[in-house]
Amino acid sequence: MTKDMRELETEIEATRERLAGTIDQLVYRAHPKTIAQRQKLAIKSTFVDLESGAPRTDNILKVAGGVAGVVVLFVALRKLSR
Repeated sequence: MTKDMRELETEIEATRERLAGTIDQLVYRAHPKTIAQRQKLAIKSTFVDLESGAPRTDNILKVAGGVAGVVVLFVALRKLSR
């Protein structure tokens, strides 16, 4: 074999390894458990600072206010419908 052929084979093998690694990474990222963990972390980070563990009261109060508003709306609609 010539030097050019060996270099070409080495380059093809390196490309094959990179592609295999990329495919493994894509399979991992597309796995349902990985997606669920990523979403769980995203939701948790909305209400808790992940670095310090301190609650994010501004976001908690916004959600609590929204829930309270919906409850008041349902109660008012129920009383009006009677």
